[in-house]
Amino acid sequence: MYVKRDTQGKIVAVSREPAAGEGWSAADGAEADLIVFGRDVIEGANPMGSSDLGLVRVLEDLIELLVERSVIRFTDLPVPAQHKLMERRGAREAMQHLSLLDDDGVI
Repeated sequence: MYVKRDTQGKIVAVSREPAAGEGWSAADGAEADLIVFGRDVIEGANPMGSSDLGLVRVLEDLIELLVERSVIRFTDLPVPAQHKLMERRGAREAMQHLSLLDDDGVI
């Protein structure tokens, strides 16, 4: 990753390839200001981005509730939707499992 900074040191552009011109330098990709820059770009492109992410979780929970209460069957959903929901459920379970580990990796 390569970044271009303004006179105050704030990132104003990012490139995967070395860019021609003045002000570009290599970045390790884990710099806090690079992460903030990426988040700002994403939110700027979609002002409802953070709201959309929250709504996705609400919809997942709603679908799970409807299935649990037998209002719909999981198999009623289109196969791609079933796969996506299963992927996300597995990812959430893995994240929850990791958050239960202490510093020594012991539950």
